[in-house]
Amino acid sequence: MAWALKLPLADEVIESGLVQDFDASLSGIGQELGAGAYSMSDVLALPIFKQEESSLPPDNENKILPFQYVLCAATSPAVKLHDETLTYLNQGQSYEIRMLDNRKLGELPEINGKLVKSIFRVVFHDRRLQYTEHQQLEGWRWNRPGDRILDIDIPMSVGIIDPRANPTQLNTVEFLWDPAKRTSVFIQVHCISTEFTMRKHGGEKGVPFRVQIDTFKENENGEYTEHLHSASCQIKVFKPKGADRKQKTDREKMEKRTPHEKEKYQPSYETTILTECSPWPEITYVNNSPSPGFNSSHSSFSLGEGMVRPRLTIYVCQESLQLREQQQQQQQQKREDGDSNGTFFVYHAIYLEELTAVELTEKMAQLFSISPRQIGQIYKRGPTGIHVLISDEMIQNFQEEACFILDTMKAETNDSYHIILK
Repeated sequence: MAWALKLPLADEVIESGLVQDFDASLSGIGQELGAGAYSMSDVLALPIFKQEESSLPPDNENKILPFQYVLCAATSPAVKLHDETLTYLNQGQSYEIRMLDNRKLGELPEINGKLVKSIFRVVFHDRRLQYTEHQQLEGWRWNRPGDRILDIDIPMSVGIIDPRANPTQLNTVEFLWDPAKRTSVFIQVHCISTEFTMRKHGGEKGVPFRVQIDTFKENENGEYTEHLHSASCQIKVFKPKGADRKQKTDREKMEKRTPHEKEKYQPSYETTILTECSPWPEITYVNNSPSPGFNSSHSSFSLGEGMVRPRLTIYVCQESLQLREQQQQQQQQKREDGDSNGTFFVYHAIYLEELTAVELTEKMAQLFSISPRQIGQIYKRGPTGIHVLISDEMIQNFQEEACFILDTMKAETNDSYHIILK
């Protein structure tokens, strides 16, 4: 059997890991939630994502959670004491997550003898990417047709029932399981952290992801909509064997530090304990009609759109031959009688929150229904027709509701395009 290939995780290792990892990462929970680490822009303003450490109950450190999820991969030693743990994974490698029933005697008796449903997600940790999650995932789909971001290694897994993957949600899988029985699920993450970074001079820095697990019980109608528990951890994904090299590099760096400096960092634990978090909200932009054999009926966490107000709004209109002709006609009519001929141009609103060139690139890509990777540079036409490269500082000095005509220019070296704001 496949289980014979795995090293057993001793009870004392789990017990010590639970205490050490939980205590070490608990203080970062308020900071993560306050920074919107678990959601996109439409949920960042909600009170449940604004918890502060001081608002947690005094006995929170002694709180026993109903379930415990243990990722069998070592944490990085290069993480400061009060920061969240970080775990490195290899692309496509199967990693075990143990699903442990942690209930006290008599707790949640309604699920005794019944199945629960857990939904696994790989999502972005960085707030900037959360704002554009849909565009990022669509760009990945475009570059990797037929691939998935998250899969379950079913032959290796034990105790999971009816595993399902929605073909429209590449980063989500779900299954049923019995808390009273031994359950381990092996997951594979197929995207790597550098696939979602903008190429910069001299290399790329990979972005962190989150593995989040949301568990639900059945309601009176037999649907798994009643939330029981959620937990997550921070990961980075490398090309095959890259995680092992990164772990070794971090360990060597820590060995060179003085004893005083080492006291500021967490030790590396053999396993990663997922820490409690708020449930992941239903994503409003995904078509939620279930595919055949797929049940995603946990819409009780559905949230409305537009809950975060943009810091800057600009209006853009794509230039075309017809638009040029209309502009010429309008100018000619104004010269003749001082009045407009009634033609009008259709502009699209772009809402900016971060006020960065990266965010503008992503919003432009969404407007053109292309991948952000297909946009080379964005310029603004300056005096005497020069092209000025758009920077963060320039965007921060845009006037509210500024209007631009967009022109596109083919890049010289690849299949991308440059965009010019006029």
